[in-house]
Amino acid sequence: MKREKFLVLLLSILQLCSILCLAQQSPITDQTLQQIAASLQKFVDPLPQIPTLLGYTPSRIGERHGPGRLTIGMYQTTWKFHRDFPPTTVFAYGTSQAQATVPGPAIHALRGIPTHVTWENHLPKNHILPWDPTIATAVPKSGGVPTVVHLHGGIHPPSSDGHAFAWFTADFAERGSTWSQSTYIYPNLQSGNLWYHDHAVGLTRVNLLAGLIAQYVVRDDELEERLNLPSGPEFDRSLFVFDRSFYADGSLYINRTGNVPEVHPQWQPEYFGHAIIVNGKAWPFLNVHRRKYRFRITNASNARYLNLALTSGLSFTVIGSDGSYLPSPVTSSNILLSPAETFDVVIDFSRSSAGESILTNSAPYPYPTGDSVDNLNSQIMKFIIQQGPAPDSSRIPATLVTHESASAAAQKAIVKRYIGLYEYQNSASEPLHLYINGKRFTDPVTETPRSGSTEVWEVINLTGDNHPLHIHLAEFQAIRAQNLNDPNSVFTNCMTQLTNALACNISSYATGAVTPIPAYEQTWKNVVKIAPGTVTTVVVKFHLLINGQNYPFDATAEPGYVYHCHILDHEDNEMIRPLKLLR
Repeated sequence: MKREKFLVLLLSILQLCSILCLAQQSPITDQTLQQIAASLQKFVDPLPQIPTLLGYTPSRIGERHGPGRLTIGMYQTTWKFHRDFPPTTVFAYGTSQAQATVPGPAIHALRGIPTHVTWENHLPKNHILPWDPTIATAVPKSGGVPTVVHLHGGIHPPSSDGHAFAWFTADFAERGSTWSQSTYIYPNLQSGNLWYHDHAVGLTRVNLLAGLIAQYVVRDDELEERLNLPSGPEFDRSLFVFDRSFYADGSLYINRTGNVPEVHPQWQPEYFGHAIIVNGKAWPFLNVHRRKYRFRITNASNARYLNLALTSGLSFTVIGSDGSYLPSPVTSSNILLSPAETFDVVIDFSRSSAGESILTNSAPYPYPTGDSVDNLNSQIMKFIIQQGPAPDSSRIPATLVTHESASAAAQKAIVKRYIGLYEYQNSASEPLHLYINGKRFTDPVTETPRSGSTEVWEVINLTGDNHPLHIHLAEFQAIRAQNLNDPNSVFTNCMTQLTNALACNISSYATGAVTPIPAYEQTWKNVVKIAPGTVTTVVVKFHLLINGQNYPFDATAEPGYVYHCHILDHEDNEMIRPLKLLR
């Protein structure tokens, strides 16, 4: 009798487990995801101040600061994205599990003073999100979550670049083929707004979605003192923006089924979340005085473009983008940020008599011809403007920092390369994978610039998407985008077959209208936008922008670098290629 009761109880438990497992894995509709996001009241959480770590060792007054030494780990923890939402299980950077945050701690470094970071993986045996083993992916033999950290926009040796195959699991139990060291050295040779994030092959989109993102700022104190821009933790703020969707229990959502599941069971071409997160909170607010503020705005979304604007008659004064200042400030009513792109702006709240201003977004998704924004993703955050004047000794100088112009640099280029962006589809026009120059990541390297040189890359976008191009190590600038005239797809078909722009007579097709590069993008960057159906001319410097000299390290060493589309779902499914510098 006892045995029968035990068997009945066991069967009941197994049935319950089966029901719970099925419920957990059952598909959820986009409408439900939208309803969950809509249940979160906007503008009730204050904008968090991102925690900071010094990337240098402070010294006594009058003495030079010393190199910084940090140990930062990757942890599984929980994070509250909204006041009224349950805690969400995330992966996060921090100096300990208790200190891990989303986004992670911002590293504040000084130009010319190296920062040494020892990266540790404390993640569990299994990922918290589904991933797709049918794309080229880091798959450890004994379990664990592969990670490797890339300092986006950094100028550093290949061994510290966070190569996609330099991944490692917890306690370095397993390591990828290009892993070489646990401590990375960042020389901090330029000033500007960088960020660090995971870069493990095939897992970048899920590791960043899980929370492995953080800011890295390199300051030049002499320059900052001369410019006298808004400064200090109250008036110089970072806005780290990304989108996420959630289940009702607070857990992160990513699709479990691919767009072509018989080929890729889980991969889809883009991830778009319904909730807009800034500094780790959904639709936060910030109380501001009627004075100038500086905001370093980074789009850390997987695939979403952001076309930002301000209500109440306010505008942006753009002073820089990515790793450099503009030659002079540019006032604009809107700024378009691709994924991974940063803009450094000043907003003068004294120019509005209103009591609040909403930071809005109007970018279709996928960009530029996708769905229109809705009442959720069309708003980012709210500024609540306090009454009465506020003291403000900061200024916006008429000139900022002058570098060699891109057109002058192009005259010195020793090589012109043609780079083709491809999307391969099935008979139903569903994307299967994306290549650069028709090649996979692991195909032999074809881009081999000389260290110390300047090149011109003609980037040909044969897809319907705008692609954010990111070239590791280099500083680069788009100078023109010309439409392709290819009404019968003759050029596109030839390129698909031959992957050779000259053999396909590109000069006969690159004859359309020229789209000017926005003035607020005319500086040396680490991401440029490549519009669909265009040939975009990009000037690429493989040497130091600040003085024109070669790198003070061996940039030709193994494992080299990479370049890729920074829509993470594209990058993970092969829109990435090796980059090997030569002497």
